[in-house]
Amino acid sequence: MIRVEGSERLPDRLRGGIIALGNFDGFHAGHQAVAGRAIQWARGEGRPAIIATFDPHPVRYFKPDTPPFRLTSLDQRQRLFAEAGADAMLVFAFDRTLAETRAESFIADLLIERFGAVGVVTGEDFTFGKGRGGNIQVLRDLGALLGLRSEAVGPVTTDDAVISSSRIRQCLTEGRPDEAERLMTRPFAVQGVVQHGDKNGRLLGFPTANLDMGSYLRPKYGVYAVTGHLADGRVLKGAANLGIRPQFDPPKELLEPHFFDFAEDLYGQTIEVALRHFIRPEAKFADWDELKRQIDADCDRARELLA
Repeated sequence: MIRVEGSERLPDRLRGGIIALGNFDGFHAGHQAVAGRAIQWARGEGRPAIIATFDPHPVRYFKPDTPPFRLTSLDQRQRLFAEAGADAMLVFAFDRTLAETRAESFIADLLIERFGAVGVVTGEDFTFGKGRGGNIQVLRDLGALLGLRSEAVGPVTTDDAVISSSRIRQCLTEGRPDEAERLMTRPFAVQGVVQHGDKNGRLLGFPTANLDMGSYLRPKYGVYAVTGHLADGRVLKGAANLGIRPQFDPPKELLEPHFFDFAEDLYGQTIEVALRHFIRPEAKFADWDELKRQIDADCDRARELLA
């Protein structure tokens, strides 16, 4: 599946397609319903299926000081969209130009002229254009005049509540990654390049593969049972500390997974670490011996949870 920037004109083979339009951060069950309808529609008419997303997120443009909140990176979304069956990912760079584009121009100049869309699928609450002047009704009314068909997909609910990215973020910040996994249909995972650290884990007998959290949401700090996904397809089990490491000075925020029965060098490699179960909050211990005993217990618990 190819990635196309929103500033580019779509290749001829992708024109005449059906676009699933939304932010799709996390690509949870609700997002999957919107994308799934667009793909179904496209396949039924023999058209390209395209999933559009925004990067950076519009919130980052309007509120640049907002703490990190992303559930997925752009690369992760591309992989998820491909697995869903899309032919391409369309990435809108949310900048001043896009923010000031009126809804009418977004439909006529971008969706129809630049991207050659014949159909668009959104969630019922999706808004677009300057001042959020566009919604599904504007899409239907103006699109009908210009030959653009549109559909809206209603919210997906579970436990009598709508599945949303904000609900998933709350689960993670409260230390409930298993609940977030249920809503997303897969675990929350951090993808990054393994970096060199202070080697404290190695000195303790528990070497770690350190990852920077970057623009990802910060889940509740603490120890987690995790699975690691390597570039070669292998899946490892382990335990990880996420937080500022209060045992060490100075504090430094990292995701530090220790993989069981694994001794290979991962420095410089891109891996993905999925948070599966929360074990305990971060804590500071009296000495390294007490810390080592606790890590032993954490690893035993992680093995049980991942068995």
